[in-house]
Formats: sequence, C-alpha cells, structure tokens
Amino acid sequence: MANKINMLFKKDFTNDLSQNYAGMQKAGIKKENAGFFIPPYEWYNDSIATWTTEFGVQLINYTPGTKSTSDYTYPELKNYRGSDEIYNSIIDHEQKNVTGLNGFILLLHIGTDPRRTDKFYQKLPQLVKYLRAKGYQFQTVNQLLKPD
Repeated sequence: MANKINMLFKKDFTNDLSQNYAGMQKAGIKKENAGFFIPPYEWYNDSIATWTTEFGVQLINYTPGTKSTSDYTYPELKNYRGSDEIYNSIIDHEQKNVTGLNGFILLLHIGTDPRRTDKFYQKLPQLVKYLRAKGYQFQTVNQLLKPD
C-alpha cells in the first residue's frame, strides 16, 4: 500500500514540475537553462530528491545561517522578522564566519504578502553596496553550481 501511495505522490510531483517547466517554456526559459529546483518552503525528503534527479534537474537549497528566508513573513505571524533583523543577520553571519558568505546561496523572495509593508527587497541596494565594498562578486546559481 505504501508503495502505491508513494507512486501517486510521485505522479503529482512530476505533473506539477512538468507544468511549471511548460509555463517557463512559454516565457522563453528552456529546461536546460533552468536545471535547479528548490522545493516549496524548501521542504523535501529522500523521495523528492530521487524524483527530482529522475526528472533531470538538480535539487538545491539555500545555505542556512541567516534569516533571509524570513522575508516572506508579515507582522501577524509569530515567526515574523523585520527587514532590519534580516539584514543584520546577513551582516552578522558574514562577519562571524571564516569564509564569510563565499559560496553562500542567499534565498530572498521577490514577492511578499501585502501585509508585510517592511519589504526586505528595499534593503537590497544597501546590502549589495556593503558586500561589494567587502570584495564579493555576485553569481547566479547556474554560475555558482556549474560543473567544472
């Protein structure tokens, strides 16, 4: 029975991923140019990892250590984090770690709930300026994770 349920979930997963790639294709994005997958809410298990590989894309996730992923929250949520707290968590991580943010995948959300009026993306120019002054060069995930 468990195997049958797992196969139903796999079918749903594969259909959902296929529909997403079909939508990206309509926007001119080819699968071979978008070969990385971050699951919703960054939640996955060994089945999702296997199915992603079978689908021909690479499962990835953000690098933990900052509160950058909290930029989707809004004040009514108990896990709400304001933009200053998120910004400071990134700076603190950069300053306290030997490797700083080298190779770091920093996940930010381009869309946020309208109830969040404190939009973190408004701090991006300040963050980029700070990091460039420290000598960082920005790369896309494709550039960072490309095989040598």
